Order: sequence, then C-alpha cells, then structure tokens
Amino acid sequence: MARILCCAVMSVCFIVSGCTNKTEAPPMAEDQSHDGFYGFTAEDIDGRGVALSDYQGRAVLVVNVASKCGFTPQYADLQALYDRYKDRGFAVLGFPANSFANQEPGSNEEIKQFCTTQFDVTFPMFSKISVKGDDIDPLYAYLTDAERNAPHGGDIQWNFTKFLIGKDGRTLARFGSRTTPLDPEVIAAVEAALAGESL
Repeated sequence: MARILCCAVMSVCFIVSGCTNKTEAPPMAEDQSHDGFYGFTAEDIDGRGVALSDYQGRAVLVVNVASKCGFTPQYADLQALYDRYKDRGFAVLGFPANSFANQEPGSNEEIKQFCTTQFDVTFPMFSKISVKGDDIDPLYAYLTDAERNAPHGGDIQWNFTKFLIGKDGRTLARFGSRTTPLDPEVIAAVEAALAGESL
C-alpha cells in the first residue's frame, strides 16, 4: 500500500511540475567578448595603448596602409580627407601592415618617419599589425568577420582597404584599394556618417 501511495505522489509531482526527461538549459550569458569597434584597444605608432572607445561619437575611416605599395600615394588623399573633416568629428586611423608582398617591411619608427616626411601625415597612426592569417590583429579579425561585421566582413584583399565606422561604432561602408579617399563615393559616405545617417 505504501509503495502504491509513493508512486501516486511521484506521478502527481511529475504532472504538476511539468517534469520531462530533458534538463532545463542554463540562461544564455551575454557576449562581452567585444563591443564592436569600441571594444578594442590598439597600440599607436609610438607604442602607447589607445582605447578605440576614445573615438565614440566620431566618424572614423580605418585603413591598412603600406609604404612600398602602388597605392601608397593615397596617404596624401587620406591626409586631405582628414584635414577637410577633422573639425567636424572625423578621424583617419592608419594601421601599417606587412601582410601583402612584403610592402611594409620597416619598423614603426621607419614607418612614422616615412609618413611624416613624404606625406606630412598628422592623422593617428598605429603600430604595425597583421590584417590576415593566423596572426591577424583582433581588430581586423572583427572587421573581416562575416557575421560580427556583416555585411562588410570578408578577407582583406590588399593594402589601403578602407572601413568607415559610424558615430555609434557600426561599420557603415567598406571601400577597396582602388577607391581613393577623395572618391565622390567616399566623400558622400563620410558626409552621411557625420550627419548620423545610415548608408
């Protein structure tokens, strides 16, 4: 009798509690691995750490640069673009990378001297990184990620690829190496970004 009563109680518990053979999944943890563009820290050309959150509220053009590339003269246009819009909350961030055909072989000191003497660069320059492969820099791992940075992800194909980051940290546009910084398409995108418009 006691055995029957015990089984009955267990059956009621099973029904009332909605018990099943499946265990309840734990709550999903928030992904705090990054906060998009603003979640990264980079090292500037002089070796100082820079939180990219310092650029929050500004439009930013992120460019992988090289000193011995056919597109190296774009440094001049990048500087001109920076000069035109910097007072309106725009920045160009240059990331030297020796990821293509050994076209950025120099040290950070040599890169800095080259940029300043040949192109009078005053926009922020960062330490040399890799923008592809197993040693890809975390920022570029994010920028090229097809899911996290959709629809602007995808491998970097060459030097002077450009990512336009909006004031909220989202990537608004991506331009290839052959699109110059003063191309009307880039100008229009920068104007829209500064106005807080979506592209």
